[in-house]
Amino acid sequence: MSRILVVDDEPSICWSFEQILSESGHAVTSASSAELALQAMEAFAPELIVLDFRLPGMDGLSLIRKLRDLQASPPVILMTAFGSLDLAVQALGEGVFDYLPKPFDLDQAVSVVTRALTSLEQHRTLAASPQQHDPAGEMLGTSRGMQEVFRQIALVAPLNVPVLITGESGVGKELVARAVHRYSGRSPDRFIPICVPALSTGFLESELFGHVPGAFTGTEPTRPGLLQQAHQGTIFFDEIGDIPLSQQARLLRVLEDRHVFPVGGDRLQDSEFRLIAATNQQLDARIQAGTFRQDLYYRLNVFRIHVPPLRERQEDIPALATRFLSQIEAPEATSFSPETMDELMNRSWPGNVRELRSVIQHAAVVCRGGVITPDCLPEPTEESAGMNPSEPEQIRRLLRRWADQQIPTIHPDDPATLLYEQFLEAFEPPILQGALEAAKGNRKSAADLLGLHRETLRKRLRRHGLEDGEQSE
Repeated sequence: MSRILVVDDEPSICWSFEQILSESGHAVTSASSAELALQAMEAFAPELIVLDFRLPGMDGLSLIRKLRDLQASPPVILMTAFGSLDLAVQALGEGVFDYLPKPFDLDQAVSVVTRALTSLEQHRTLAASPQQHDPAGEMLGTSRGMQEVFRQIALVAPLNVPVLITGESGVGKELVARAVHRYSGRSPDRFIPICVPALSTGFLESELFGHVPGAFTGTEPTRPGLLQQAHQGTIFFDEIGDIPLSQQARLLRVLEDRHVFPVGGDRLQDSEFRLIAATNQQLDARIQAGTFRQDLYYRLNVFRIHVPPLRERQEDIPALATRFLSQIEAPEATSFSPETMDELMNRSWPGNVRELRSVIQHAAVVCRGGVITPDCLPEPTEESAGMNPSEPEQIRRLLRRWADQQIPTIHPDDPATLLYEQFLEAFEPPILQGALEAAKGNRKSAADLLGLHRETLRKRLRRHGLEDGEQSE
């Protein structure tokens, strides 16, 4: 069907792609370096390249540029385990079809490949995004959840479509909105954030749409509204779900016609802007309750970015905590003790990144030494206290993190490295030992607790070197 070249120095990645894509009828070959990929171009003439960013020798982006110089430019899907927002934007600016953060599910990868093969022109003409930096507000995250957020920002930023950002309070939805603006063609113009709940209900219409003299008692001279001030730029509605129903129809009309009618005025004024909205509410439920217009929701929800809560991306906590500490004028507090970082990792953070920042600021004030110790941290609220490690949700999260770390080490031709075998070696022994201790060493009772046949338990104990001959039958 299609010729696909996989470029990665990890044999297991190449093998996996070759197996699953060949099953779909594609011709697949692989190369372990950019230099070998260039040699394969003429002989194999790939229609799609699946390319790792970090390679021995020439890196992935350099290879993309080289292919462009050679006028050999099949669409490229870029893979990387070291992604950042800048890299995602740079990659898409170089004409990469999509950006696939490692580790990934094969089903996810196949879906991206399928889209690339059926829509080769969809993202080829994306213009290079402006390479700007905002060190004070730059987003951080190596977790899969944040890598996906970076990828989505890079995809949508150059396109002039509305964006709806969802997520719990405190996850950084405004940072996402600012990043979309920063990497868009509107970045030289204004970014106007509007906190909807903070707007005065009585003057909401005037704040948004502006007014002319005499519109109502005590009005000042003509005042442009926020929608007019955002002309040619980006306007960000934070907590859009709180906008009164009475104003939703007017906002919808502005989005459709790109004209603003000031309060008390008789002349329409142009207002061309990009709209980004955010909410921590379930707008579907608001629609069902009759407090949010369905047609406005469809107008806003053209492209959605969901920002995961901090408890689902705990691996990002050390980098975030270090960043927040570096931003505080407290030279005596310079780092965290391992015990402090463990405490930060074990809290569930209902207030998300905003709560983490507050905790770090508190600790920096309280701490008198160079290293922040656990006693410098404020007491966690009951809701943010660490979960009991025996709770299934915590165990599942830890196991998923372990699996993500182990997958890159797998070699399909070495049974000892297969993921389930590694799982059994690491986690079966404590389960068996726990059952034996509960059964006071009686194997039959332990087997009953485990739901195993007694002989099966004996084999499992022998496999893990736990057969000491002292247990009773």
